[in-house]
Amino acid sequence: MRDHVNAFIETFDVPGRDSGILTGLSVGVKDLFDVAGFRTGCGNPDWKRSHEPAENHAVAVAALLDGGATLAGKTHTDELAYSLLGMNHHYGTPVNSAVPGRIPGGSSSGSAAAVAAGLVDIGLGTDTGGSIRIPASFCGLYGLRTTHGMISLDGVMGLAPSFDTVGWLVRDCRLISSLLEHHSFPR
Repeated sequence: MRDHVNAFIETFDVPGRDSGILTGLSVGVKDLFDVAGFRTGCGNPDWKRSHEPAENHAVAVAALLDGGATLAGKTHTDELAYSLLGMNHHYGTPVNSAVPGRIPGGSSSGSAAAVAAGLVDIGLGTDTGGSIRIPASFCGLYGLRTTHGMISLDGVMGLAPSFDTVGWLVRDCRLISSLLEHHSFPR
C-alpha cells in the first residue's frame, strides 16, 4: 500500500480469521490501540520509544481480526489524543481527501484519512469529545461513536476514562451495521 495521504505512522499486515463477516476488509488502527508485537506510541515518538511492544491485541482490535478483517497499520493521532484538529507536530497532518488543503479533524485523523483515501475499509478510532464525529464530518465519512462502555477499552490508551469510547469510520453506512451485527464486544 502506498500511503499518499500520510495516514499511517507504520504499516504492517496482520491477517484476520480465514472466514467471517469482515473477511476481505482492511482496517487502519489509531495509534492508541494495542496490536500484539507492536508499540503503541499515542502519537508521540518518545512515548513509543519508552514502552514495550504490546503483548496482546486491544479487545476492539481482536474483535475485528476475529471477524476476518486484516490490519493494515497504525494510523496518526493527535499527540496523546489531545486535540480535535488532526495535526501532529511529530508526524505531520494527514491529508483530507475530501477537501485537500483542509485539516482532517482529530484525534482519529489518520484513521479518517486512510478510509477517505480508500487505503482501508474501516478506520478504528476513539471518541472522547468528537474524535470520530469531527473527522467523519470533515472527510465526508460515516462515523459512529458507540455508547460509553459498549466496547471495552482494554488495550487502549485513555484520555478521559469517563468519556472515552471506541468507534469506527467508514465510507458506507451499511458497513457500520455489519460491524455492530458481528461484534459481541466484551465489556
